[in-house]
Amino acid sequence: MARPLPNQTVARTSATSLRHFPGHSKPSLPLSAPALRKAAAALLLAAAVALPCAVLYRAEVLDAVQPVQVGWDRGPWWERGQPPPAVVVPEEDGDVDPAAADDLDSDDLKLEQVLQEASMDNKTIILTTLNAAWASSGSVIDLFIDSFRRGVRTSSLLRHLVIITFDWKAYKRCMKIHAYCFALATENVDFSQEKRFLTAGYLDMMWKRLDFLRLVLEKGYSFIFSDADITWFRNPFPHFYPDGDFQIACDHYVGNATDLGNIANGGFNYVRSNNQSIEFYKFWYSSRLRYPGYHDQDVFNFIKHDPYITDIGLKIKFLSTTYFGGICEPSRDLNKVCTMHANCCIGLQSKLHDLRVIMEDWRNYMSMPPSLKRFGALSWGVPQNCRFDATLEFEFHMLLFPQNVVREVQLVFMS
Repeated sequence: MARPLPNQTVARTSATSLRHFPGHSKPSLPLSAPALRKAAAALLLAAAVALPCAVLYRAEVLDAVQPVQVGWDRGPWWERGQPPPAVVVPEEDGDVDPAAADDLDSDDLKLEQVLQEASMDNKTIILTTLNAAWASSGSVIDLFIDSFRRGVRTSSLLRHLVIITFDWKAYKRCMKIHAYCFALATENVDFSQEKRFLTAGYLDMMWKRLDFLRLVLEKGYSFIFSDADITWFRNPFPHFYPDGDFQIACDHYVGNATDLGNIANGGFNYVRSNNQSIEFYKFWYSSRLRYPGYHDQDVFNFIKHDPYITDIGLKIKFLSTTYFGGICEPSRDLNKVCTMHANCCIGLQSKLHDLRVIMEDWRNYMSMPPSLKRFGALSWGVPQNCRFDATLEFEFHMLLFPQNVVREVQLVFMS
């Protein structure tokens, strides 16, 4: 074969072959077709083995790293089945709770939901409050609910009862015994223990309750509020006044539903949601600042004479103890009684004892033949341990706010 001329280049070999450089052997001949097929098969086999191994390796590595959760569950703590978790806040932001706004929104939605579900057709509900001290098995809340079941046409009213709880233990207990429960945020204040009458904790709890009731009215719901130490024996709705915005039970009833000389008891009231009642609850709550150291019931007995009540157009009605009695002034006729309140009684054990006596009296009454019921052969066996009777209640009011009681007595004698 002739040598190439100096200005000629050697033709490039195939990309699959080695170039022929000085000192190297001659380039190998192109592979035959069978050889190419064998090489391709080997490559495919290697790929088939390597690919699954790579997939398994990637899965193992990813499983070792937990995925980042975007957006924690912001539902209320009671829906997550645990007590409120501690929130760790950087020192520079120690006064700021980053979840507070979301929690408030969640609480508001939860309240709206439970009110809608429990509401009657006319947007009326029944409310009571509960803390751990009254929530244990066999305690006040069990007697309260049992009275609905043993009363005359009252068991159906349980479908419209919402229990407002002040602490985690009370909420857990409520969820075991009733359908509608709402946990009221208390901003790090412990309301779980028994609150003795007129102690600081008692006053805080009463005013917290009152402000919550104002919120319910603003949402457009009318309500009966009942303390849990009240037994329900008959449907109270037929005995409410059609023209009353705010209707309240009495420790002492003077015989006239509009007489401001009646000594009201804040443990049972029926309130219609309207502009007058909402404005009144705002005024009532703000009046705690004018009368520090007094609870909501005493402050009501102060402000019921205030001209502002007339100015806003609120119509107040006082409920007769014939239908809405208590240990202060019991209903004398078991054929008419709707509710009985363990009022004028200090101490949980004393309340429990006399509430059980009241329930036993009612069971005895219900077991009597109709002729004996009409004859009125049975009366209440209370007070027993609750010896804080109506006379002592009047003296107690004199001790706490004598000017107000003197004014009430004057109004009674002037009428």
